[in-house]
Amino acid sequence: MSDESPGRSGPVAAEDRRDAAAAENRRLSSPDARYGARLRRPSSASALLSAVIEAERANLETTMAGLQADGALELASARIVAARRRFILGSAKSRAHATLLHLELSASLAGVTLIDEAAVRAIDVLSDVRPTDVLVAFSFRRYARPTITVAREFAAAGGHVVAITDDAGSPLAEAGDTTVLVGTGSASYSDSPTAISAVVHALATLTAASAKGARRRLARREDLAHALTIYSDE
Repeated sequence: MSDESPGRSGPVAAEDRRDAAAAENRRLSSPDARYGARLRRPSSASALLSAVIEAERANLETTMAGLQADGALELASARIVAARRRFILGSAKSRAHATLLHLELSASLAGVTLIDEAAVRAIDVLSDVRPTDVLVAFSFRRYARPTITVAREFAAAGGHVVAITDDAGSPLAEAGDTTVLVGTGSASYSDSPTAISAVVHALATLTAASAKGARRRLARREDLAHALTIYSDE
């Protein structure tokens, strides 16, 4: 069947469904609105689980296909490897994503710092930004103000901002030098973290593969894990 045929089946119909789902996702801007639209309708647990699985699968596939096409993940990895100092930031729910990336990158790279407002404060980082510094910032709707403000100030001070966000028009994307777009479409009341975690994993993998001394650092960490008896399976 051609693209113009009335039935609009096949790839075109699938694309239409994705566009419709994306439009609905943008319209339902709050968790309360999403709960009302998605979870108050009578539905069996198995039907709801099927909807969640399908949404997560489609979201992950769309995100990864987009990143393969635009090369943003490779650009972000190259910037992180080339930097002298790497700062990671995420506010509210995005702090979990920032923490995960910090842990992943720290295994293969030195000079990786999580801005957590406890041990490391944004004001201290921003007072000494250098052109060789990179900030990887996470922000997804509803776009927490602290992350946006820090990213803008970091860029204004001459550092490079890698923005990991869900929309090319988001406040963080506007502040970013390199933007990695991640889909967060969901069948639940909350936006999905699935593709974000996958992007964190892919970014850390690409970075480790390019970083000088990554294997030596990983081997040394393994020796230390044995010496410190960190894991229970040893």
